[in-house]
Amino acid sequence: MRDFSGDHRWLSINTATVRKQGDLVQIAEACARHGIRGVSPWRDQVAAVGLERAVRAVRENDLALSGYCRGGMFPAGPDQRGEARDDNRRAVDEAVALGAPCLVLVVGGLPQYSRPGSPETKDIAQARTQVEDGIAELLEYARGANLPLAIEPLHPMYAADRACVNTMRHALDLCDRLDPAGSGALGLAVDVYHVWWDPELEAQIRRAGRNRLLAFHVCDWLVPTTDLLLDRGMMGDGVIDIPRIRGWVEECGFAGFSEVEIFSNRWWGLPMDEVLRTCIARHRSAV
Repeated sequence: MRDFSGDHRWLSINTATVRKQGDLVQIAEACARHGIRGVSPWRDQVAAVGLERAVRAVRENDLALSGYCRGGMFPAGPDQRGEARDDNRRAVDEAVALGAPCLVLVVGGLPQYSRPGSPETKDIAQARTQVEDGIAELLEYARGANLPLAIEPLHPMYAADRACVNTMRHALDLCDRLDPAGSGALGLAVDVYHVWWDPELEAQIRRAGRNRLLAFHVCDWLVPTTDLLLDRGMMGDGVIDIPRIRGWVEECGFAGFSEVEIFSNRWWGLPMDEVLRTCIARHRSAV
């Protein structure tokens, strides 16, 4: 297991962590100022400054990407499926332009929540079929761009509106069916916030192995949690044993960034430099 206590060379900032404090260019400049080497931008933040300017900000600040957020949201009504397909292809193209190592997929839940205007349904099995079909179609396009896709299983509380793939087992079953050779074209983004509770977590991480472990996201689960979306904790402030999970991931050969992804009204209310300094300190002590 790598020793993070002395430096933060393997720290990446998911730009959602400080999205309220500045635009993508300002975030990139702040990360460089603090010696942070990695970022993972969100598509809306890229769109706000323009793809060309975003690419330039990454290069000018000598940053590497740990991923690109996000593709997915596959379930849709018949009239929206073409839109979903085209939007995901654009996400692949943007990720390639930015130099991302993978496109993270938040796969979507019931169609009416994944794509506004889709017909209402409670058929989650049908939504999961649409997810599998959508990934299969996007995978062919992404292979042509040499860009791996990383399925991110989300906590079950998001099954209706964000992701109906909620466990590592389910995500790996999809990988095994769609990429049976384990080519590295399809894998997982492991976010401790979403999977820490799973009694199969260690076994499924080992099942994934190096070829399928494409990204590793960290934050903490606060008790009590006051908001299911906007109350993630800074590493070390909650109940997740992050070093143990990182140890399992690294035992399988993962040697990439630990990507801090925190959606939090509390942390969004603080100056960006203060948040980044705290991320550095907690990366050394609590990751």
